[in-house]
Amino acid sequence: MNTALQGWGLWIALAGATFGTYFCRAIGVLLAKKINQESEIFRWLAAVTYAMVAALVVRMVLMPIGLLATVPVWIRILICVLSIGVMVSKPTRRLVPALLTGTLLMLAYGVMR
Repeated sequence: MNTALQGWGLWIALAGATFGTYFCRAIGVLLAKKINQESEIFRWLAAVTYAMVAALVVRMVLMPIGLLATVPVWIRILICVLSIGVMVSKPTRRLVPALLTGTLLMLAYGVMR
């Protein structure tokens, strides 16, 4: 461990990180009332966020690293298709069942392998 992060240094670092985190959150709470969620900039930010998440998911499925790379591509794609099938069966309340479907199918593959 770094000698600067021993004794009081560790507590000061923890207090600084806590202050920084909650200070940013407090500013967000204060500014939240002034943000128009229907504005063009907010819609653009939402679109960029969804695009980044979609790109990350596609990368994880098609070009994974680590243990997921040992699963064949067709198994990963099949599990994604089945999870999306659960999701679109009733889109308003199917996020958790879709996530559970993908997780359980991937666990089942790992156990059977």
